[in-house]
Amino acid sequence: MITKEVNDFLKKIECGTYNSEDAVYEFSRIAKYLTKEELVMIKEKLSNLLKERVSEENYE
Repeated sequence: MITKEVNDFLKKIECGTYNSEDAVYEFSRIAKYLTKEELVMIKEKLSNLLKERVSEENYE
């Protein structure tokens, strides 16, 4: 089950609150407490978000 802390992290990533360095640091901090399934789910969410952003940039 995804915790509130992980949901907050994902929301901040989606909103662009974190720069790349901060996002990597924060992810490494919380990743050690997550299960493999949770890590895979987060990876998929981040991958989809990246694809959306790239397609938006290509559209402009």
